[in-house]
Amino acid sequence: MSIETKVVADSVSPQGIRLSTLSLKYPRWIHAEFMTHRLFSRNASSSRAVPSKRLRALEREYPLWWGANIPGMQAGGKLSDEQGAKAKAIWDRMADACIEGVAELAELGLHKQWANRPLEWFTSISVLVSATSFDNFFGVRWHPDAQPEIQELARQMYAALQSSAPRHLEPGQWHLPYVSADEANSLGLDVARRCSAARCARVSYLNHDGTAPNVAKDLDTFTKLAGDPNGPPRPLHASPMEHQATPDRLCNPADPVSWQNPAQHGNFRGWRQYRKLLANEQIARFTPPA
Repeated sequence: MSIETKVVADSVSPQGIRLSTLSLKYPRWIHAEFMTHRLFSRNASSSRAVPSKRLRALEREYPLWWGANIPGMQAGGKLSDEQGAKAKAIWDRMADACIEGVAELAELGLHKQWANRPLEWFTSISVLVSATSFDNFFGVRWHPDAQPEIQELARQMYAALQSSAPRHLEPGQWHLPYVSADEANSLGLDVARRCSAARCARVSYLNHDGTAPNVAKDLDTFTKLAGDPNGPPRPLHASPMEHQATPDRLCNPADPVSWQNPAQHGNFRGWRQYRKLLANEQIARFTPPA
């Protein structure tokens, strides 16, 4: 089983509030638990977006250990070596059947948003997460009661953050995942924020392949996410714009919560999210289609 964590961007405000963005890979079966943490801004690889052939080629994931069933949500001791080997063989047989079925559905022409679903239970998911606080996550998930795989994810995330040195940013300076300081200076702030959002969105397609970024493609992707300002209005796909942020200012330095722009923090603390600066970043009143 492979769990991977990497700090993509790490910043700290004048008030000492740290904003960190991490790239993660973990078994998809713990993703629902990860999604319960509402202080996180996230983007993740999507079965609707990734071609079936690429998903079928993903490394197969297994439990950290084969635990015995007992009443309750936690496993008992480990299965015997013989039982563990049998469990893995059954797991593999089930996965093989799903891979074969997905290939047949893809050959039939069924769209990947349905055809890919049977692969999810034994493959990994790639996730980008940004937050100004991970403490509750670590407290809940790095705990003996948690699923073993999410315990290991929490341990690795904690270690990655402990070994990273955040960059000090002043108000007006921006936390921009996947855009270096030199590139941001070259592109200018508006283009740099758009490029960062587009690159954050690409985790949905598993396209962080190490190739050189293409600014024109980034801007085209951003337009698909945010819409054309000169075109007809439509819903924004705004979650990739939550990872970019700049420190907020305090109205009263003696009052640590007297922020100038608290409505722009979103799920962060003390940082203004790029998403909150965009017009129509959320639908305030829904009208059903005709």
